[in-house]
Amino acid sequence: MFTGIITDVGQIDRIEARGDLRIFVNTAYDMATVDLGASIACSGVCLTVINKGSHAAGGWFAVDVSGETVSCTPADQWTAGRRLNLERALKLGEELGGHIVTGHVDGIGTVASVTTQGDSWKVDIAVPTELAPFIAAKGSVTVDGVSLTVNAVTDTDDGAVFSLNIIPHTQAVTTLGTLSAGATVNIEIDVLARYLKRMEHYRAKA
Repeated sequence: MFTGIITDVGQIDRIEARGDLRIFVNTAYDMATVDLGASIACSGVCLTVINKGSHAAGGWFAVDVSGETVSCTPADQWTAGRRLNLERALKLGEELGGHIVTGHVDGIGTVASVTTQGDSWKVDIAVPTELAPFIAAKGSVTVDGVSLTVNAVTDTDDGAVFSLNIIPHTQAVTTLGTLSAGATVNIEIDVLARYLKRMEHYRAKA
């Protein structure tokens, strides 16, 4: 379980192609405090630490990325040099600063536009039809692992476009500061919206 509050931006150092992809990520985390088997969300994807260590520049950890995960995330996400938003799993008693995030990607969004509004950015993201019902104005959404509030939603013929406000702090401490039109991002819908949709489905069948 996560909150969508990013605590480090790591970078993929190298990749080994095995049965799955083994990804080695450089991080500022003190890996002495991270157990093998612990979960770390990597740009919104919950992955298990299977190896770890340290070097002169900081720490590193390794995770295995399955073919299923690769197929559900942007094509260029698992490449050497890619920067990843990192969050360690929530511990009991810690502050829930964002919203409840599972680390299970529901689909891919495409940045439609990025415009400046004061010191912040207005980012419009297009999502496909299967995700559109779960995006609501003033609701929560996770974009590349970052907990954000939806400002507005416009339905389209092939899905929806929703708007976000990215403040300077978020631009500085996450990868969202590099977004541009055409970029693809991981989307996780609000877990409450997922359950409400399921309940609505069974209510309609009754």
